Amino acid sequence: MATKLFWTFAGPRLYRVYAREGRQAYKYNPGMLEHFPDKIIQTIHAVYGMAYWTSPVLAIVMYRKGYFSNEGFFSIFRFMISIGVVYGFAHFLRGLGRLGNSEYRSFIQVLIQTWDTPNEQTKKNLAGYDFEFWAWPVDFRWDEGSRDNEKKYLPVPSSRRAQAAEKTGLICKILGYVAIHSFGKSMIYPGATSLLNYLVSGNLKQGRARLVEEKGAKRAKLLTEDGNQIDTMFLNRRGKGVNGDTLVITCEGNGGYYEMGCSETPISKMYSVLSWNHPGFSGSTGTPYPSQEQHAIDVVIQYAIHRLGFRPDTIALFAWSIGGYTASWAGKTYPDMKFVVLDATFDDLVPLAVAKMPQSWGTLVASSIRNYFDLNVAENLAEYHGPLLLIRRTRDEIISTEVSPNQVPVIASNRGNILLIKVLQHRYPTIVDKDTIPIMKDFLKLDTLAQASVLERSGVVYNDCNALFTSYVEANGLVFPIQLDVGDNETLKRKLSLFLITVHMENLVSTHCTELPGNLFHMPWSPGQ
Repeated sequence: MATKLFWTFAGPRLYRVYAREGRQAYKYNPGMLEHFPDKIIQTIHAVYGMAYWTSPVLAIVMYRKGYFSNEGFFSIFRFMISIGVVYGFAHFLRGLGRLGNSEYRSFIQVLIQTWDTPNEQTKKNLAGYDFEFWAWPVDFRWDEGSRDNEKKYLPVPSSRRAQAAEKTGLICKILGYVAIHSFGKSMIYPGATSLLNYLVSGNLKQGRARLVEEKGAKRAKLLTEDGNQIDTMFLNRRGKGVNGDTLVITCEGNGGYYEMGCSETPISKMYSVLSWNHPGFSGSTGTPYPSQEQHAIDVVIQYAIHRLGFRPDTIALFAWSIGGYTASWAGKTYPDMKFVVLDATFDDLVPLAVAKMPQSWGTLVASSIRNYFDLNVAENLAEYHGPLLLIRRTRDEIISTEVSPNQVPVIASNRGNILLIKVLQHRYPTIVDKDTIPIMKDFLKLDTLAQASVLERSGVVYNDCNALFTSYVEANGLVFPIQLDVGDNETLKRKLSLFLITVHMENLVSTHCTELPGNLFHMPWSPGQ
């Protein structure tokens, strides 16, 4: 009785009761005595989050207002005590409202049973509710199962980060650390802020309801090596169509959630899909620093292999925008992945960040990110040798660093171009070199129609170029880098460099945030296959 009373007052918010056999789905109605105090609690949480992210600016304002004096500290103390009393009383009133709600009491009973006796039946009963994810029991831990056969450990740190650390002065390091760990991380990953989570919470609930009730997806909580809890959703399509036996693990952008993100594209193509939220996004805990992102995608892949039963060679990775970092890290760490598709992704975060900030901040921004938030997508992909496809959006206002006088993104400044060249230069060094890179850059300045015209004039024929790579792989095996010898035939070399662009990149006439059409999501080209 005491346990149930405690959970009633301190338990999670209940959002929805899902449809089950003989039961219609419906939204939970909390009643005024629960609803109004809960709004007060949510508002206090949101204000606290904003104060935390803007703490350096807030501290300066408070200092100028004289709050860093004895009298000022006393005023702050009284204010905090008042907020604490309101916060505690709101929890008390909310608990009284829950006590009078039979639906919430039934939910708490199911929750307690699941925690006390975790088994398939109790977890199935609990999955019939949508509620705050912190109260959901852990379904899979990072240390379950063996990794020796599917994972390649790569503990070597980024060379660029080491070089930046050596060149950065102490004051710049301190300023960079404070900036990144206060407001900087929120600018890079706004989806981890409590404000954005609060603003989109209604859409997230609708998205989860659609996935669970219409698609039959199953939610699960995964525990990472560094203690974060990762919110995942799995849609099983095995045995249903030609794509169902392939699992696509999605990696969302910096403001994307699996409830309303890029997972819609592989779902529309009838793949099995495992989607997850970054640390700090929706039901996931933590902060999306690079190390926490690595631990998160690692436990997601381990869950796919050891709990869901997919082999690494039946798992694909699909990422949008900044999600390309986690996908590229997973690709190099699990080299047997079936394929990787990266949509609207960049090679390096630093040029993007510098381009979006005031010019006078350039040095500080570059050193801060390189030292504390180095998202080295190109370096990761250099160590992934499987099939790879990049999607470039020709009107991408986020990944492009320049705009024309009429504010249209300049396609030549799209960082996806640089990412592609870096990858191809590593994979095909005898073709992509100082002679052909300028030709490739000129080609990448063009839109789809102009590129097609250049290919026709240059005599680039798919079957002829593909046959050369097929012959090489048959003789030497598919091992990168591919040392295809073209001798002194510069014309052939130029043709092959343009051919490699066309088979590794798809163009989409679109801005950054539109959904990727299903026809552009497909198995990438691979030499000899």
